[in-house]
Amino acid sequence: MNISLCTITFRHQLISLAEIANFARESGFDGIELWGAHARNLAPQMDKDADWLAHYGLAVPMISDYLPVEGDDEVLRRKTVELCRLARRWKARKIRTFAGGKASADTSADERRHLVTRLRDVAAIIQSYGIELLAETHPNTLADTAASTIRLIEEVNHPAMAINFDVLHVWEAGDDPVALHRSICEHVRHYHLKNISERRHLHVFSPGNVYSAAGDRTGLTLLFEGTVNYADIMASIPAITGADVSLEWFGNDAFNILSRDCETLREQFGFEKPHKFRERGGFLQTAP
Repeated sequence: MNISLCTITFRHQLISLAEIANFARESGFDGIELWGAHARNLAPQMDKDADWLAHYGLAVPMISDYLPVEGDDEVLRRKTVELCRLARRWKARKIRTFAGGKASADTSADERRHLVTRLRDVAAIIQSYGIELLAETHPNTLADTAASTIRLIEEVNHPAMAINFDVLHVWEAGDDPVALHRSICEHVRHYHLKNISERRHLHVFSPGNVYSAAGDRTGLTLLFEGTVNYADIMASIPAITGADVSLEWFGNDAFNILSRDCETLREQFGFEKPHKFRERGGFLQTAP
């Protein structure tokens, strides 16, 4: 299991990438998932790239961004190419985006066809860079329910289009994460893991609240102490233990929470902290 932390965790903190990398190395992480905003802001720092991060024994498995698939064609193409170039700099093999910004139930047939065409076009551009496009299972997108996610995969029908499986958001939609994973496992390339103390606090994950420095953080909890039963889910989805996963944390006390969750994942599933690394497929793998 390759475990990464997400730099979006530090969206409201004055902290350098070197400090994050030091923490990640000391806490047993394998990688750092770069938030698109951070990847763009790091662009002028020419000394920061995949080779620099490799000195920490870390890699970037994915850049997570929000491509404007509902906007102007040329703007979308330009932003896609820019993101691909950033991904190459960090040797990231995956780019995460959302499949639109409207609930699937509220999306008309014409709007859906338009978004599907856009996602297919973006996947083609990204494929030309040797990268995959991952649509995240997320509320208010075309991947907000199990049925719509399965349909989206079938409609886009492109080899470079895959899924970032956010377990909590699948559960939030009222779907069974294990059942959905069984249906689409061949298309899943990455997993986002986070939890909440009670369903009534799910509003804390709405984008407007997440991005607000004064946002509500009520209910955010350690991965194995929330209402989503990760112990059972991960035992039922064996693919997770051989995959790239990222711990998403949007609350306070980030260093403490992330290090504890990473340690619990290692202990719960018998994975020791990484000690030797070799590069394979754009990610640093622990050597046997």
